[in-house]
Amino acid sequence: MPHLDAYNRPISYLRISVTDRCNLRCVYCMPPQGVPKRPHDEILRYEEIETVVQAAAELGITKVRLTGGEPLVRPGVVDLVRMLARVDGIDDLAMTTNGVLLSDYAQALARAGLQRVNVSLDTLRPERFQRITRRGQWEDVLAGMEAAHETGLEPIKINTVFMRGINDDEAVDFARKTIEPGWHIRFIELMPLGSGASVANDWQNRGVSAQEIKRQIESALGKLVPAKISVGNGPARYYRLPGAKGTIGFITPISEHFCYQCNRLRLTADGHLRPCLLSDYEVDLRTPLRNGADEKQIKTLILQGIKKKPLRHHLDECRAPKGRAMSEIGG
Repeated sequence: MPHLDAYNRPISYLRISVTDRCNLRCVYCMPPQGVPKRPHDEILRYEEIETVVQAAAELGITKVRLTGGEPLVRPGVVDLVRMLARVDGIDDLAMTTNGVLLSDYAQALARAGLQRVNVSLDTLRPERFQRITRRGQWEDVLAGMEAAHETGLEPIKINTVFMRGINDDEAVDFARKTIEPGWHIRFIELMPLGSGASVANDWQNRGVSAQEIKRQIESALGKLVPAKISVGNGPARYYRLPGAKGTIGFITPISEHFCYQCNRLRLTADGHLRPCLLSDYEVDLRTPLRNGADEKQIKTLILQGIKKKPLRHHLDECRAPKGRAMSEIGG
């Protein structure tokens, strides 16, 4: 059974950032020059990640998602998938990727035990893709999605962040993709980072609420009706257009936060456990691991993190984490 935090939320989900590096520079995630690269010896080894997951599984964690940066840029990530797929108690092993390298890895990932992927895609227009990501090819992402479909890494969920004046005019185009070919789209509100007035200004200038996107879609394509998705049903609220094969999900960290039902922890690439994405509080696991801590000691530290999980974030009070870029946390 999952352990409960101080607010009686069962904690059953661990997101693992396997690297802080990425082959894209998305405008809402990383500066053009990237973030300072951590030395190789600061990044958790795969065996250390496996130890953390084994300890977490014994505490009731059943779902693991590999993130980055971009997880597919780390050499040997297929080996990590194979290691984690063997951990007793983990019944849902997934990955979030930008999809650029997915066509090269999909078959190997599926064979190693990965069950499904989420793909980040913020535009359906190739020229706009390059402006948003600052590098990479839109066609590579589509090829990656097709490879994931062919190898059974499904359902494939498409994560889309809308930004005012950048791509918010594509909501209806994305929604049509749920009718044919049947994509599962998740619209994610932009999470402004920074401090004080910059948080409010970022949301005011670039943020687009899920309610606004929903109105656009319904005005053009008809009433959205509540829907369920078979696996990986996290914080999104899902809907379906009449006759659509796919679904439309809305993730609303700003306009209607879902902290009251948050069930997740995050492990950073350098081995720190974050009970909340939007809090700077962390528990260092790397140092104890390298000082010889056994699984029991790691479980104690994970429980410490669970007990310190805050009730909610404070973005609406213009308070955001300062210690790490979003690309270093894993989203």
